[in-house]
Amino acid sequence: MTIPHFARTAALILGFTIAAGATAALPALRDNAKIREGLISTAIAYEIGRKCDSIDSRWLTGIGFLNSLRSHALELGYTRAQISAFIDDKEEKDKLEAEARALLRQKGGVEGDWETYCEVGRREMAAGSRIGTLLQ
Repeated sequence: MTIPHFARTAALILGFTIAAGATAALPALRDNAKIREGLISTAIAYEIGRKCDSIDSRWLTGIGFLNSLRSHALELGYTRAQISAFIDDKEEKDKLEAEARALLRQKGGVEGDWETYCEVGRREMAAGSRIGTLLQ
């Protein structure tokens, strides 16, 4: 699975990075569920769109969503400087990638059996989930 590639690509495209740690007054952004889950959902949607011939990722929607996560971090009080290291931090990337892979498997995606990715994508779109809204 190449979810890691997407996470890096999306970060480069958007300049979206999240600090591995924040000031003492603010918890680490990696601990913010909205941001972590948003990145994982985006990565899964991209992977489904990449592996499933009948479903595509909604790139503009995805870019807008990732930008909203960056804005959310700023609204929480994190500085632009703090929003800079997460995607480049190998340990943090590995954690997010493992979470994304596990969630995709939990939803029924079997690496190498790409039709299962299509099935997951169709279910997510029908449910109107975050992953589903990033697919078409």
